[in-house]
Amino acid sequence: MEAKIKAEGWEPQDTKELGSKSLLQSDALYQYVLETTVYPWEPECMKEIREITAEHPLGFMSVTPDEGQFLNLLLKMISAKKTMEIGVFTGYSLLATALALPDDGKILALDIDRQNYDHSLPVIQKAGVSHKIDFREGPALPVLDKLLADVANHGTFDFVFVDADKDNYLNYHERLLDLVKVGGLIGYDNTLWYGSVALPPDTPVPKIISFFRPFVLEINKALAADPRVEICQLPVGDGITLCRRIK
Repeated sequence: MEAKIKAEGWEPQDTKELGSKSLLQSDALYQYVLETTVYPWEPECMKEIREITAEHPLGFMSVTPDEGQFLNLLLKMISAKKTMEIGVFTGYSLLATALALPDDGKILALDIDRQNYDHSLPVIQKAGVSHKIDFREGPALPVLDKLLADVANHGTFDFVFVDADKDNYLNYHERLLDLVKVGGLIGYDNTLWYGSVALPPDTPVPKIISFFRPFVLEINKALAADPRVEICQLPVGDGITLCRRIK
């Protein structure tokens, strides 16, 4: 998504219009959640990356702290060992995943630009989990197609987290269903897109919201009608849809 922001010429100040990602009705309530159930449990290394990300002009692209906590707990609950992340940015959710996996767990991390990841890499190395991460720079679709070409990769991933270009979510979905095992999970981030999915089409919104909104609506409709998965829409951050492959 960062590449699209640059290509469209959107300025960092445009993103300030977005406000908080939280869908809770008050900032005070969200702050209560953070201070009582998130920050006390947040590892120091994740706090470091969160603070690094806060200084980035496009820091809004990162998952929220409560979403990072959710992903970490979810991966522990399903005993995930082999995962994938499409869209890494500064690595907050990546680190949340790496900390949840066993020492021999692996994450295939895909991003079109590794500069932001490299900025946070010293923190990840200090946390002792960099050996779990296989980072590959470039578009994700060719990597997925190469994986699919080898049937040995089919049905081998326990979990995939997708937080990249929303206009490719459907393309990712069709490929990932063959790579995730039956019973495995795919998490699609930003599926409530700052609450804009419920707004009338002519509602004035920032350019970045209006550009990606049709693609978010498209993936939401497709997931709800897909008999190969069972889904759950969670109002964490600005929405994450969990898909469990059932066939």
